Amino acid sequence: MRIVSIGGGPAGLYFGLLMKKLHPEHRISVVERNRPYDTFGWGVVFSDATMESMKTWDPESAGDIEDAFNHWDDIEVLFKGTRQRTTGHGFVGIGRKRLLNILQKRCEDLGVELVFETDVESDLEFPDADLIIAADGVNSKIRNHYADVFQPDLVVRPNRYIWLGTDKLYDAFTFDFRKTEHGWFQAHIYKFDDKTSTFIIETTEEAYEAHGLGQLDQQGSIDFCEKLFAEVLDGAKLMTNARHLRGSAWLNFNRLICGKWSHFNGQSHVVLMGDAAHTAHFAIGSGTKLAIDDAIELTRQFEKFGHGKETIPAVLDAYEEVRRVDVARIQNAARNAMEWFEVVGRRYADTLEPEQFMYSMLTRSQRISHENLRLRDRQWLEGYERWFARRTGLNVADDARALPPMFTPYTVRGVTLANRIVVSPMAMYSATNGLVDDFHLTHLGARAMGGAGLVFAEMTCVSPDARITPGCLGLWNEEQAAGWRRLVDFVHGYSNAKVGIQLGHAGRKGATKRAWDGIDQPLDGDPATEEGGWPLFSASALPYLPHSQVPKAMDRADMDRVKADFVRAAELAAATGADWLELHVAHGYLLSSFLSPLTNRREDEYGGSHENRARYPLEVFAAVRAVWPADRPISVRLSCHDWFEGGNTPDDAAIFARLFKEAGADLIDCSSGQVWKEEKPVYGRLFQTPFSDKIRNEIHIPTIAVGAISEADHANSIIAAGRADLCAVARPHLADPAWSLHEAAKIGITGIPWPKQYRSAKYQYESNLARAAGTSS
Repeated sequence: MRIVSIGGGPAGLYFGLLMKKLHPEHRISVVERNRPYDTFGWGVVFSDATMESMKTWDPESAGDIEDAFNHWDDIEVLFKGTRQRTTGHGFVGIGRKRLLNILQKRCEDLGVELVFETDVESDLEFPDADLIIAADGVNSKIRNHYADVFQPDLVVRPNRYIWLGTDKLYDAFTFDFRKTEHGWFQAHIYKFDDKTSTFIIETTEEAYEAHGLGQLDQQGSIDFCEKLFAEVLDGAKLMTNARHLRGSAWLNFNRLICGKWSHFNGQSHVVLMGDAAHTAHFAIGSGTKLAIDDAIELTRQFEKFGHGKETIPAVLDAYEEVRRVDVARIQNAARNAMEWFEVVGRRYADTLEPEQFMYSMLTRSQRISHENLRLRDRQWLEGYERWFARRTGLNVADDARALPPMFTPYTVRGVTLANRIVVSPMAMYSATNGLVDDFHLTHLGARAMGGAGLVFAEMTCVSPDARITPGCLGLWNEEQAAGWRRLVDFVHGYSNAKVGIQLGHAGRKGATKRAWDGIDQPLDGDPATEEGGWPLFSASALPYLPHSQVPKAMDRADMDRVKADFVRAAELAAATGADWLELHVAHGYLLSSFLSPLTNRREDEYGGSHENRARYPLEVFAAVRAVWPADRPISVRLSCHDWFEGGNTPDDAAIFARLFKEAGADLIDCSSGQVWKEEKPVYGRLFQTPFSDKIRNEIHIPTIAVGAISEADHANSIIAAGRADLCAVARPHLADPAWSLHEAAKIGITGIPWPKQYRSAKYQYESNLARAAGTSS
């Protein structure tokens, strides 16, 4: 085959040398606009795993790279006058120029043609090429020429950064955070050869503008940064190798995702690689890794399908299918890390103590979890666990293992939870006339005995016409309160758990069938199978489904009646002895329908602005708070993202959270979605935790994180980093009533008490785990 790589970065060079090594008969050219053995940039970083992969594919170049790289395990953080260090992180740093020189030399040795000082304008300049690698960077001319095919999605991120170097050598990947009168700056620093370190400085657009950095030349920016980071520089100077850039040399990061990666131009197949296909923020140092991995995977597919012209379409399809998944995973982690640095000042640096700030930074990408930190640096993590546990009031000896964060107590008002795990409200649709019965006693009683700190039943409706289905729980009369009192007494008598009641009103989503009979489907009123429907209320007269009942837009009389229903239910809830109340203002139910512009089309004082849309839910909250005992907490469940254009976003949710905080809410339970049927949520591990993180650390109100939290590692990571105060677990605790106890045993925490009736099972369960792990004697 005739192969041409447009762009002589890591992707194009590495692909060229691999293909030439495996099949010398290929005619391969790499065309680069810079001069021979010349490049810009300081050091690049990639992981130990990438280095191992390179050793497999080309030991010769890997050996040269390994001889030239700097390897380190430590991360050091300078913050608020402290210097903290942890080890076990495994980075490889090498000068970008040195890396490219090694790859260039290897290409020459193998017979790859290197063409320098040639600026390619079009892929059509190579009509004899069977395959063209478009590896010409984030501003790829080739990709942009076929923008309608490749569908590039390029987003300019808000932070500014400047890429500098210094001749001071650092023995750890160092982060230095400095506050000025206009905001925070952070430096990302790492050594890449025996003489030089990369020194990237980042800040917000607001701080950049306020300090007038855009009006400075490069030397002026360097002088500013040397003064700001004088402590970590310790007399060393900062250097630039970007004199070719005009102005101050401060840049914005461009995040790139492409909808398609290959195209046939009529004479050659064109495929994107490296930064031309995707970018990943320097916060996790993965741009070079992605480029190298692209080259390896495309080579692997040629090895699989064959090295003939006829295999190219199948190879490119397989390459894109495989790489798209891994790139998405890396880009998601890079996005998390990037967004952490973009908001670090207002969200973390001003409020978190140095110890928790360090933990939050280490886990910013969500690729590094609590137990992963234990594998990397057990001593550091267990020291942090002791610090966290002591802040909750636990006494922990310096040489003892502390309880991990999810099993530490949590106190709000007069209620102390034994741990941070909440059994989330989950609809069971198994009540008759709204009554708690033996099913609910068994269901919630088992999960309370299973170790959770707080257990909720499903949304408990405040009137018969507030129900979602005929099978929903209710709390509008004394008979229902008596059933609740029996449940509360059981949980208090047989476990250490507290009991929460979530009060809500279905609104436009009411009068539907039980989930297993047709979720969200309106009742048909067949008396032989179900009770009939009932009239519905909502903020506006909009049905949930096209064939759903059209609800009445509430008038003042309706509002007064429903508010009174909430008050009566709260009074009954208090009389049951329940420890906790939650107001359901999420998922498109009645109170939620006022908050979302998708469902609130009102033109009176209850529609329009955030304050107007929140007016009625806040009226209900205030009335409920007035009758709920002052020593017991109230949380508010919010949909923090409507997942539909024109709906509420996390920024809107933060505004509502502040309003509820000012009204006296104790926590915000951060959920999302289920407001608009055509929603397009983006699922994933811990996918709703960022909403909790934002509200807790920007609005400064405690939060509950929910959604795809399925193991102790998740909960410990969330709570230890300060992304939430409690974790609500739904389906995992539904599948395993003793989920909390079992997760404790899985991470080696044997001090959590089990019900005395089950103690023999505890010992056997722990022994079986130890035997499976090979740690039993």
